[in-house]
Amino acid sequence: MELGMLWLDAEKTLDVPAMIANAAAYYRKKYGRMPNLCFLHPSLLEKAALCEGTAPIAVKPDKTILPGLLWIGVEDGQPGGSA
Repeated sequence: MELGMLWLDAEKTLDVPAMIANAAAYYRKKYGRMPNLCFLHPSLLEKAALCEGTAPIAVKPDKTILPGLLWIGVEDGQPGGSA
């Protein structure tokens, strides 16, 4: 994914699955399609595993993403979800 949206959740109390869901909802509203890929810091990957199977978003670790941030968007070569 070369293009995406960097997301910082203002509510620090949210868990990682809720953070991903909020970022995906905002992305869909802003760009008109559903994201299907989310990168986050490896330390958050275990907490993000709770949302596997419930959302069509692949979650992958990336040590260059700071804890508390998400990089979310549509995987290169994929058409993305519909609005």
